[in-house]
Amino acid sequence: MVPLIRSRQLVTVAPVDPTRVEVGDIVLARVSGTVYLHLVTAIDGKRVQIGNNRGRINGWTSHDRIFGLCVAVDGVPRIRHP
Repeated sequence: MVPLIRSRQLVTVAPVDPTRVEVGDIVLARVSGTVYLHLVTAIDGKRVQIGNNRGRINGWTSHDRIFGLCVAVDGVPRIRHP
């Protein structure tokens, strides 16, 4: 997620209602049994497309696999849509 999040930076994640996730949010999502931070790149009903900030798309995931929203990086609040 560089330059949004660099290796070893402290990330604060808060619970989120997946129906309130927006494009541009960074979410904590389970993908193939592992939990990752991903950038939301598109929304289609009850699915969100996740990727990284370099344009790579990882695929679609359902709302039930989204567990949190990144709200701060190294203690600095993250603006939802810069």
